[in-house]
Amino acid sequence: MQDTLHKFLFEDHSVRVEAVRLGPAWQQTRINHAYPPAVNRLLGELVAASTLLAANLKFDGSLILQLQGDGAVALLVAECRADLSVRATVKLREREVREDDTIQTLVNPNGTGRFVVVLDPPRDTPGRQTYQGVVPIEGNSVAEALEQYMLRSEQLHSRIWLAADDHHCAGILLQQLPSQGGIQTSSLSDAQESWIRANHLADTIKPDELLATDSAAMVHRLFWDETLLVSAPRPVTWRCSCTRERVADMLRMLGQPEVDSILRERNQVEVCCEFCGKPYEFDQVDAAALFQPVPSVENKSVH
Repeated sequence: MQDTLHKFLFEDHSVRVEAVRLGPAWQQTRINHAYPPAVNRLLGELVAASTLLAANLKFDGSLILQLQGDGAVALLVAECRADLSVRATVKLREREVREDDTIQTLVNPNGTGRFVVVLDPPRDTPGRQTYQGVVPIEGNSVAEALEQYMLRSEQLHSRIWLAADDHHCAGILLQQLPSQGGIQTSSLSDAQESWIRANHLADTIKPDELLATDSAAMVHRLFWDETLLVSAPRPVTWRCSCTRERVADMLRMLGQPEVDSILRERNQVEVCCEFCGKPYEFDQVDAAALFQPVPSVENKSVH
């Protein structure tokens, strides 16, 4: 079974519909981790949301969603690249996690939590500049928090439905689109009517139904009486971008005194990727090479 994202457009171009249901990619995200059920649901919803939002990236980079707070979940991260490859991780504190915990009780119990959206262009982009938006965590779910963020940042009316369990994570996104190029493809009243109708139909979605049904079938079931323009489906995969070179860069940033201290204590430095769990080992020779000055190259004239 291939994980696939589907995109649709109402015939009057007033409403965008996206739907995704992940199985293998979600399983691969969880393979090295055993999170409590409430944390697992929160992470799965964030993974599905990152996929839906990254499908609209206008550059070949990454979209990163982060939840930071002072609860049992210290940090929750989902990253989806423009090619719809995903990865995710969680940092937990040693606190009790209940089955019925929500985003507020897990991440934001004291109201200091933050929802962060990062748009990260490729590292080799000339004049590369990362965009970061930070807002309070509002609402009792990832979907509600995202809706508030998108309304503030994009000034687009957006609705999102998310669900996750041990086997799948899934989501549906609706966005009310502005007129394009100054040309209104439908009257304002007709466009507003389409948006209200789309919301009314999508509000009938139940989480269990979202998880059990193929995403394209779900959209057709919801909007069977609408004429939808269909885009080519796009595959979604799991992929971690960690490399030995990136770990080496992180150790250089840590600094030679700190690395030497770890070597004296353990005889080697071992770093495990927080996303995929892959270990990277640096012995004393490897560590010394990290901090060797790069030899200069002299330009010599050739006669």
